[in-house]
Amino acid sequence: MAVTPSNMLPLGTPAPAFALPDITGDTVSSETYTGYPLLVMFICNHCPFVIHVAAELAQIGMDYRDKIAIVAINSNDVTTHPADSPDKMKEEAAHRGYQFPYLYDESQQVAKAYHAACTPDFFLFDAQHKLVYRGQLDDSRPNSDIPVTGKDLREAINALLAGKPIADKQRPSAGCNIKWKAGNAPG
Repeated sequence: MAVTPSNMLPLGTPAPAFALPDITGDTVSSETYTGYPLLVMFICNHCPFVIHVAAELAQIGMDYRDKIAIVAINSNDVTTHPADSPDKMKEEAAHRGYQFPYLYDESQQVAKAYHAACTPDFFLFDAQHKLVYRGQLDDSRPNSDIPVTGKDLREAINALLAGKPIADKQRPSAGCNIKWKAGNAPG
């Protein structure tokens, strides 16, 4: 299983705008969340790294849904990875109990704008939509025997909500690379 680390955008980077369809067909825009802290998660259905943490992602969605805005974005090429299609995204969201919008980035332009590299990849923005955390959920990985707790991301969210500083030293997320369409990979 190849591991791709996140790109670790500079802290303070403004959140790139997005307007993407969710699994119901409604368009969800970043402008909807103006003035609220925003967590953007790049995930998919088939990645073993996402599957490993999916229950914790659902729990974070439930625990923080009234405190911050949360969206998940799937940017994978569904031609080569049909398990990540919008219909399968609906099934996955229902199966996992996701309480946040699950958006489909068919053009992959949003993933490029965020410099997303892997699934899962996490970007936490403050109420002014400036990047305050980009990094791992926690130290757990598939087959690591380390429990999934969401420790790193939860600490960042809790510090943000409490108005406390978030540590500048942040560990990159790691997972499957985003499945880019032919000729569409960044770089």
